Amino acid sequence: MKKKNLNALAMSMMGVAMILPSCKGDRQQQQQAEAPELSVITVGEESARLESGIPCTLQGENDVEIRPQIQGFLTRVNVEEGQHVSKGQTLFVIDQVQLQAAVDAAKAQVEVAKASVNTAQTNANNNKILLDKNIISAPAYQTSVDALNAAKAQYNAALANLTSARKNLSYTNVTAPISGVIGSIDFKEGSLVSPQTLLTVVSNNADMQANFSFNEKDILAMTDNGRRSIDEAIRQLPPVTLLMANGERYGIPGKVTAVSGVIDPNTGSASAKAIFRNPDGMLHSGNTGQILMPSVRQNAMLVPQSATYEVQDMKFVYVVGDSNKVHSRAIQITEDNDGKNYIVTGGLKPGETIVVEGVGITVKDNMQIKPKK
Repeated sequence: MKKKNLNALAMSMMGVAMILPSCKGDRQQQQQAEAPELSVITVGEESARLESGIPCTLQGENDVEIRPQIQGFLTRVNVEEGQHVSKGQTLFVIDQVQLQAAVDAAKAQVEVAKASVNTAQTNANNNKILLDKNIISAPAYQTSVDALNAAKAQYNAALANLTSARKNLSYTNVTAPISGVIGSIDFKEGSLVSPQTLLTVVSNNADMQANFSFNEKDILAMTDNGRRSIDEAIRQLPPVTLLMANGERYGIPGKVTAVSGVIDPNTGSASAKAIFRNPDGMLHSGNTGQILMPSVRQNAMLVPQSATYEVQDMKFVYVVGDSNKVHSRAIQITEDNDGKNYIVTGGLKPGETIVVEGVGITVKDNMQIKPKK
């Protein structure tokens, strides 16, 4: 009887032993079935071309402020904002009535002075004949000559007054000193304007100038810590790209043409400019954007910024380990980036695999995943 009981107990224990591995395997299969499928990449070394963005403001290569040279009321505004004008084209007309009257009066003075000269010339000629015949004295003749000279002086003064009056009248037509595009117009017909009034700005935007700044660190890097001149560094700079305010790239590359040799102590930066051709007039003075400066690094490890998360100013990634479990790891990166990738300088080795999907949302430390490449 006891032997039968022992056999039954042994059989039960064997059954339990067989069931336990089976349960453990089922749990592992269930965990694998529940593991999320996430995209991963294998980190490697490559040549990295990055673009760093620097804020800039655009202006026409030659922006000219249009101000009247006389005071008066605007009688005509011949242009509209954004209109393309040619050099010498009339933009505004100021009231001409008084200035035209001044021209007419000056013309009359010229005619009077001219008549006086003719009369004085006749008297001087007659007196010269009388002097030659000893009918009048030399002082009497000299008096007529002096009168002639005075009449000529008055005639010259009248001519000068006429020239001045005509010049003032010409100022009533405000013309474009250069070809370009009209800016904003704040004054309408009937407005009183003066030489202090800014009527508009004509922008020669065939080429656009992008104004931006390099910091002191950038200047040192460009000049190889002062081993070469700024001019030489500028010549070796690659073409730059303009990122417009709407996030689109301007289709024509630009060229950095100047960098100030003086660093502003208040900002720690030096002003610079790049020139972009603007054949279609797409760019306008006052536009803002970013200058994208390219740089190339050899044997760089790149990781997408979306594959990282930040804790207390430190960057972390999830590294895929044994059994496809992920582990959080801190990494070190350079300051340069293109807004999409980081260059890793520490914390990762070439050949390691990191998670690039669901970071900061789905992925947790020690989570098991299904890698998807």
